[in-house]
Amino acid sequence: MFDNLRADIREARKVNVTSGWADQHIKVFTQPGTIAVINYRYRRWARGVRVPIMGHVFRAIGLFVGYFVPAFTGVDISPEANIGSGFVVHTAHGVLVGAVTMGKNCLVQFGVALTYGSGKIGDNVYFGPGSKVIGRANIGNNVVVVANSLVLTDVPDNTTVLGVPARIKLPRGSNDGGRSITAHRMVASENSS
Repeated sequence: MFDNLRADIREARKVNVTSGWADQHIKVFTQPGTIAVINYRYRRWARGVRVPIMGHVFRAIGLFVGYFVPAFTGVDISPEANIGSGFVVHTAHGVLVGAVTMGKNCLVQFGVALTYGSGKIGDNVYFGPGSKVIGRANIGNNVVVVANSLVLTDVPDNTTVLGVPARIKLPRGSNDGGRSITAHRMVASENSS
């Protein structure tokens, strides 16, 4: 839990706040997206505690807090989700992450819905504002899902998808001018400033 949480905070410091000391050490922990991710990591960890009484206490705390965090932050992340390290909710409000399997270094914007029936999501995936993944759609590594896109089918690695329903529009890699998920993260952090 703590290794994943450290990676989440490290990525949130890159994307959600400026480089000032107060932002890097204080403001990052008060961001609604960070609070929601911390809540998710705790609840996921508490589900795995097998010490008889302590496990029940930890799960009860997670259950109690888990009812208030989505109302406060606008982000609902299921403790049944299996999310890799470096997960960032850039802009909270209207975010739903169901029981999905997601790789490392993924970023979601506001209004994103990864429904309970979604397939596997790879590493370094960027979900633009309002994007949705519905059905058993699997998403590969290094994918950008553009704002307001609706993903209904599998998405291969190194692509950009957009539209309703989402279509592959740009193979990622050498043909995209060298952009990467890092470039999208930089744009997102500039927009938040």
